[in-house]
Amino acid sequence: MNVKIAKEAGFCFGVKRAMKMAWDELELNSDIYALGPLIHNKQAVQRYEDKGLLTVDTINDIPNDKSVVIRSHGVSRDIYDKANSNNLNIIDTTCPFVKKIHNIVNEFYEKGYKIIIIGDKNHPEIIGINGWCENSALIVKSIDDVNSLNLDNNSKYCLVAQTTLNLELYNEIVNILSKKLDNITFKNTICSATKTRQQAAKELSVDVDCMIVIGGKHSSNTQKLVNICKEQVPTFAIETKEDLDIDKLNKFNLIGVTAGASTPDWIIEDVISFIESL
Repeated sequence: MNVKIAKEAGFCFGVKRAMKMAWDELELNSDIYALGPLIHNKQAVQRYEDKGLLTVDTINDIPNDKSVVIRSHGVSRDIYDKANSNNLNIIDTTCPFVKKIHNIVNEFYEKGYKIIIIGDKNHPEIIGINGWCENSALIVKSIDDVNSLNLDNNSKYCLVAQTTLNLELYNEIVNILSKKLDNITFKNTICSATKTRQQAAKELSVDVDCMIVIGGKHSSNTQKLVNICKEQVPTFAIETKEDLDIDKLNKFNLIGVTAGASTPDWIIEDVISFIESL
């Protein structure tokens, strides 16, 4: 049984930056709150909570004058306003690629454009982006969603995408909307790391007997990697080595491994070592 690892796997720049910023703060002060799970990986989050990080659901759960970590997914403008009014020390780990989308959405919204976001309306990144146009965006996740939009050809539109979106879906939606609307600005805000990770996973899945995708069950970019690999070969989605089915793996000779952007190196290494020991 041999293992091949995708050229791009695991922590992306934004997540790595956010995790370092949060850890550095915890080294100085353990009385820190995170607004939502730091990343979509419960094993990694647990290490930070063991260090003293307190995860809460809303800004109202944080006492005044404390420190709050804004995670890499970013938040809406009103969260910053609330944090400032409560005199909170903001540790802003928002991914620069996500922050760029905030700026685009805010700029075009103030110019009178209607905003369209491609992504999952329940994902924290999308919720945050929508908060920079007063929660007025049209949010679509599929071709069917796009076709059901009630569009006004006399209005101006600006389209952005969730950073982890599949590039093929983005291009399909751009093609449809360019035919429906005369005045629309397209902003391809898919993260470059997402593009390269998805391409690397696709290339590897062609050369192996099966794929293992490591990442959190609630991680959007991880689930997209799973779907990409499933189109080529049998694919197993796991969070840790404990999720592996040895009987199923024994049927394959060459196993490919990739991991979502919120998957720490130590979890990837554990999985690879375990497979190689079989």
